[in-house]
Amino acid sequence: MKLFIFVAVICLGIMGCSKKATDYRDFLDGHETIYPGTVSDIKVSPGNGRLQISWQPSPDPSVTKYVVYWNNGIDSITVPAIKQDTVKCLINNLGEYNYTFIIYSYDARGNKSIASEINNVKIYGPIYQSGLQNRPFDVVDAGTYTSPTSVTLKFTTPDTININTDIRYTDATGTIQHAFLLPDSTAITLASYRPGSTIYYRSSYVPVRGAIDTFTVAYDSLPAVPVMCDKSLFSGVQLPNDAGTYEDQTGLSRLWDGSAGPQSYPNIFHSDGGHSLPHHITFDMGRLYNQLTHIEITGRDCCNNPDKFEVWGIADLTNAATTLAGNDAGWKAEAISKGWTLLQEVTRTDDGKAPFKINLQDGTPPVRYIRIRVLHVTSGDGSYSNISELSFWARP
Repeated sequence: MKLFIFVAVICLGIMGCSKKATDYRDFLDGHETIYPGTVSDIKVSPGNGRLQISWQPSPDPSVTKYVVYWNNGIDSITVPAIKQDTVKCLINNLGEYNYTFIIYSYDARGNKSIASEINNVKIYGPIYQSGLQNRPFDVVDAGTYTSPTSVTLKFTTPDTININTDIRYTDATGTIQHAFLLPDSTAITLASYRPGSTIYYRSSYVPVRGAIDTFTVAYDSLPAVPVMCDKSLFSGVQLPNDAGTYEDQTGLSRLWDGSAGPQSYPNIFHSDGGHSLPHHITFDMGRLYNQLTHIEITGRDCCNNPDKFEVWGIADLTNAATTLAGNDAGWKAEAISKGWTLLQEVTRTDDGKAPFKINLQDGTPPVRYIRIRVLHVTSGDGSYSNISELSFWARP
């Protein structure tokens, strides 16, 4: 019995060893499955109806090409496997959509690697373009002249991936020039500019960092940069109930003598003290301005600076004189009935000394004559008001 078992085991061993080492290929239909090496470090750079895919090539020397598939394998592009550090593949004519791309490595026999899949790749186009707008300019102070032919333009911080803003303008010689505002700057100075000429601007954006295309908005025009009103034309006007001056050397002309910063007595306008607050003063700017934009007031270096006041304007003084005192409750209604327009009501919360800019209300009518009605001063005095300088700006 033991001998029979031993012979049976030997026979089974001989039968097992007689099977060929490649007989398993019959199970695989006679084909050995080979997977070439995959790519690595895939990067996607979207663009305008296209994108670039880059990757580190497979280290497998048998790889002869790479094939990128999309649209569920309907579309593809083949890239030869040549010796290079980075393989780049540009795919054009893509709709504005989210795509999935699959990359395979192939060897000369047609064996392909395991898939390298890139999901949710966004392509940009007309829809993205239509949502872009030029970088906003500073509506409070869009531009300031720093000399007769030098202007500084001011913008707000961009709210998306802004690359630059192209400023197209006419220089002092009449030549078209371009300047570029970078996204981390909020102001740009045009050293040579022809005053009154139109300034155009357009902003450029990329949808994401590393995008291969830039999207640019159409040119738009900036509002005309306000010009400081010519103070050499200013002169005082004395209407009924206007506050007088403390003495001759503190008259209205001190308001436009060009002084910079808070001034000391007597280089200031100083009211006479005979007109209780609220009281008003009036002056002529010497010409009609169609669109006043803003005013700057500078107080005295110590006291009696207006911190609550009104700015009024009118084009013609014919029948414009008010009969009520400035502190009369009916004064405002009478001023309006006489044709005066309230350009702005102003409240300061500081000591009233430093230069303080005030935007005037939009849509104001043409103005030549200005009336300042002082309601309150920082010292709390009931009669006196002091001002070092007044400046006005208007669009040319």
